[in-house]
Amino acid sequence: MITVENWAEIRRLHRSENIPIKEISRLLGVARNTVRAALASDRPPKYERGSRGSLVDAVEIDVRKLLVQFPRMPATVIAERIGWEYLITTLKDRIRQIRPEYAGVDPADRITYLPGEIMQYDLWFPEPRIPVGHAQLLMLPVLVMTLGFSRFQSARMIPSRQAGDLLAGMWSVLSRLGAVPKTLIWDRESAIGGTGRVSVPAAGFAGTLGTRIQLAPARDPEFKGLVERNNGFLETSFLPGRSFTSPTDFNTQLDGWLLRANSRLIRSTGQRPVDALAGDRAAMGALPPVEPVMGLRTRVRLARDYYVRIDSVDYSVDPRAIGRFIDVHATESQVIMTCNGDPVGSHVRCWAKRVTITDPAHVAVAKTLRAGFAADKLARERASRHHADGHRVTLRALTDYDTLFGSDFTTTSSSTTTQKATS
Repeated sequence: MITVENWAEIRRLHRSENIPIKEISRLLGVARNTVRAALASDRPPKYERGSRGSLVDAVEIDVRKLLVQFPRMPATVIAERIGWEYLITTLKDRIRQIRPEYAGVDPADRITYLPGEIMQYDLWFPEPRIPVGHAQLLMLPVLVMTLGFSRFQSARMIPSRQAGDLLAGMWSVLSRLGAVPKTLIWDRESAIGGTGRVSVPAAGFAGTLGTRIQLAPARDPEFKGLVERNNGFLETSFLPGRSFTSPTDFNTQLDGWLLRANSRLIRSTGQRPVDALAGDRAAMGALPPVEPVMGLRTRVRLARDYYVRIDSVDYSVDPRAIGRFIDVHATESQVIMTCNGDPVGSHVRCWAKRVTITDPAHVAVAKTLRAGFAADKLARERASRHHADGHRVTLRALTDYDTLFGSDFTTTSSSTTTQKATS
């Protein structure tokens, strides 16, 4: 086979020097047909090794039969079905070549984002269990956010994945930014759009902010690929080598790490998120004049057991509100109870599960109320034993009533006993 150097020299001699083919053949010591082939080719010669066949050739028909019925069958399963006993990599390479003929091709478009256009949300569940008090270690959700244009990311650990806590976490992130994007992207998270439609609390939240929530198609994580990749980034770059003493400690360490993460250069944009954030924020809407409805809320009638339950935790309430309706509002840090707008209890939010939180002042009030109730009951009982003019009601023996009505049960009973003895 002619070399690239000979090919180039042949073409030079013939085109630049006008040397005939016969003379070129003599000068370079190559055959005349080789010279003719070099002049006819407009590309340098390339060595291509001849195919020697492959072990997969013998089983390719069986592989194709399986792919016809099951286009997405994994290569390892195919190897098991056809009894493949050789190196799996060889089979995987062939399957990778022919699978598109049966499974089709699903191209992914390159998406560009305008400033202030979207913000993607997702929940990340880090593996380390976080101490939350009461000898409990829990896996808690982390709300992760990524802006489309600047790639600026933020994250915060929240108490639960209930709607009120999710919306409170979203508000915390947006209030830090000081602006609202045009679209908030979520997957089918149960509290946001588990039914395929935006939930009522989430719709109310978006309406107050003057934005909209768009749900990703089912089973399509690529729809919000920016935040999905950041979940992996948190998993591999933030977690390793760290330990946490509480949710507050987790969020403190996370905030410090995010400062560095948002200062790194993003290859796809050529900018640092912290620098591009200004362009994102300038195109966003303003924060609403009033805060949206968020946090966990409930309304219950307070029972004799003067506790209310929220997120599986029981909190004590002022017992003087027993029998009346209590409004409970739980934020990330506090649980506040009111009755007709008047405060009847306040506690620090407990992130543990199935525990009881008691205010000693409520126990003292309950003790006083019980003592007063017992005294009033005794007074009522005593009052029922006296006439209206104050003198005591006379209690007569039951035998007096027997005599009054002519019923002498004592004599009758004795006669019956005598008759039984005689018989």
